[in-house]
Amino acid sequence: MSLKTIVQNSLKSFSGTNGSAAFSPTQFDTDVMTTYGRFPIALTKGRGSFVWDDQGRRYLDFVAGIATCTLGHAHPAMVEAVTQQIQTLHHVSNLYYVPEQGALAHWLVEHSCADRVFFCNSGAEANEGAIKLARKYAHTRRGIATPLIITAVASFHGRTLATVTATGQPKYQKNFDPLMPGFAYVPYNDIAALEALVAELDAETPQVAAIMLEALQGEGGVCPGDVAYFQAIRQLCDEKGILLILDEVQVGMGRTGKLWGFENLGIEPDIFTSAKGLGGGIPIGALLCKASCAVFEPGDHASTFGGNPFACRVGLTVCETVEAENLLDNVKLRGEQLRFGLQRLVQQYPDLLEQVRGWGLINGLVLQANATIKSVDIVKAAMDEGLLLVPAGPQVVRFVPPLNVSADEVQQALIGVEKALAAVVKQHHG
Repeated sequence: MSLKTIVQNSLKSFSGTNGSAAFSPTQFDTDVMTTYGRFPIALTKGRGSFVWDDQGRRYLDFVAGIATCTLGHAHPAMVEAVTQQIQTLHHVSNLYYVPEQGALAHWLVEHSCADRVFFCNSGAEANEGAIKLARKYAHTRRGIATPLIITAVASFHGRTLATVTATGQPKYQKNFDPLMPGFAYVPYNDIAALEALVAELDAETPQVAAIMLEALQGEGGVCPGDVAYFQAIRQLCDEKGILLILDEVQVGMGRTGKLWGFENLGIEPDIFTSAKGLGGGIPIGALLCKASCAVFEPGDHASTFGGNPFACRVGLTVCETVEAENLLDNVKLRGEQLRFGLQRLVQQYPDLLEQVRGWGLINGLVLQANATIKSVDIVKAAMDEGLLLVPAGPQVVRFVPPLNVSADEVQQALIGVEKALAAVVKQHHG
């Protein structure tokens, strides 16, 4: 069978079930650890901005694998790249040069402020690498014996032991103590609090190795960074030799309308991380840094699967497609359309909704603090309307569709969420 035939066949029959044996949620819950509170649908197919469940019902996907499916589902360029690469070479390990890894690294360096790239499998691993890199830099370049990294309250950096400690949300840390030492926390977008903490920690001898932040807090409620705040941090880091690490796992790869979230803030980090949208749904993570802090040497850090030919070929395809299809322009236009429509709903439901916030195609519909209706209620009601959304905490509904979402699809989503709001309000208030 030719490659063309394989690609064409893969794009057919997206409107029904997959013909497999009946799915059993009971058996699934028996066999799989219950680490997720799953919504009661089983998704089996996808194309573009739509997915289908095992009953053949279609949903408009404004979750996109939680800001991961950059090009939506079954994009022809991804299908072709996956097919070609799996037929050629999918894994060899980093004992050898991997041309696909080199090509992706070069694209990332050419399209960012970074000089060096390390590939891994996920955002958490990329952030782990950033923490290790900052600690080694502190030890070897600044002579800090017990380096500290400052992160923000309400941040999210991953689920490994180090990254969950870096995450400034106690609910993710509960029952996993003792946590990793070497972290301190400050409120987000509060420069006075940050400056005071740095002054306190460095009062006698330098301890602060790095400041690690998100350009926009995603899991923390879709809270954009303040430009003046980040520019003041950049100046503070320059003055004191502190590394600035930006977690771009959710906001990078065009999600905000710019390739990197920090571009909205007019600054450059020393280190930043990427994952999620980088592979368009295929697992890949990347730690990127400037040459001045690229202190890793052979044996310092590694990843068996990181940077394999398969993931890197797909990652490069995603990067090139974002560029070729001018998706950053689409993100800006569709983001403006979405926010305008959501703001109209805020005006329509002032007792329930407080505001809309976000950049590009990462947006949050914020509920009033005293609302008895929670974000998950709206997400469930939207699902009944054939629209998939995702909470960002109990009071924010998050909208993160594919970056190539169309104007008609955004309008369809706005109609769906309006119907969901009406249903939820009726259910709660009669």
